Amino acid sequence: MNTPELPEWSRAVVKVGSALVAPDDQGCRTTHLLPIARFITESRRQGKEALLVSSGAVAAGLAEEGRSGPGTGLSIPERQALAALGQPLLMAHWRRLFDVSCAQVLLTYDDLQRRSRFVNAKNTIAELLDRGTLPIVNENDTVATEELQVGDNDNLAAYVAGVAEADLLVICSDVDGLYTADPHDDPDAEHLPEVEAITDEVYDMVGPSHRAVATGGMQTKVEAAEKATDRGIDTVLVNGTKGHHLDALGRGEMPGTLFRRAERPLSARKHWVLHALPTAGRIVVDQGAADALRHEGASLLPSGIVALEGRFARGDAVEVVRRGDGPARVAKGITQYGAADLERIQGRQSHAIAEVLGGAPADYVIHRDDLVLVEE
Repeated sequence: MNTPELPEWSRAVVKVGSALVAPDDQGCRTTHLLPIARFITESRRQGKEALLVSSGAVAAGLAEEGRSGPGTGLSIPERQALAALGQPLLMAHWRRLFDVSCAQVLLTYDDLQRRSRFVNAKNTIAELLDRGTLPIVNENDTVATEELQVGDNDNLAAYVAGVAEADLLVICSDVDGLYTADPHDDPDAEHLPEVEAITDEVYDMVGPSHRAVATGGMQTKVEAAEKATDRGIDTVLVNGTKGHHLDALGRGEMPGTLFRRAERPLSARKHWVLHALPTAGRIVVDQGAADALRHEGASLLPSGIVALEGRFARGDAVEVVRRGDGPARVAKGITQYGAADLERIQGRQSHAIAEVLGGAPADYVIHRDDLVLVEE
């Protein structure tokens, strides 16, 4: 397979993990960060814009307390306290590597999930870029809880790329890119310089099904690439421990793996629905409704609903699946009716909603503008 060229870009999000910020779990070091900073600085000199998503606050906090280690096994309060201690140190560490103003931006999953806060974050980042400032983003671990956290900065970087309307996401890791299997376990694993589309087969290369909760490592990097490419953002996985790889990237070469952006990217709103909103339940539909959604651009009506799963409310995001042997995903969307009301109107015609419920806020369950089709 030929090595692809790096696509042209004007705004990039560069994600740097803890393994690069704090190698050997010994606190913040510049060992791997100088080439990354050089790539960002040179890109800015060429008139391009960059944002940095950086892990390492907890590692910096541990080092400040004279402790070492990966920080695993810590309770949420411990991580919150260490992040509060380490975040200023992390910012100061990065600030020394740049000759421009740097701005700290701390986000939580709630900022991405709630549309109003999503827009506020978008406006803040846009203003910082207009001022020529380098935004440095991290998850706000000081207030994040297990239920309301992104959990890994690979996916956070993909969200930030969407918020910032970037056209390139660079994920700096300690591996040379995506392989057909784990190269540490399989000597026959082949490096993939380019991925045209992220399919189930791609996820099978990196571990458990992407239907499961992310566990870190290569899986979260592929998840991040899927989020970004769905939005029309080319994504690069590059080895940040090799400075010459970052230099090559600056020359427009592709030393790692390029995940190509989707030919038909999702709109900002539909991308937010699919990737930022948590799924609160399922609506099971018959074949006719599934076909109407997938092939006719229809809204979901109550007549096609045959079953419900979960206790969701109006305004929640739900998954739409086709009835049959095993779930066959059709779409995800924002429902206009909660589960309790849907139980009463499922299978009925739209004109009967008001009679059954005593009112009808909508004659559809999910409007097509709030519905995102997913591949089976």
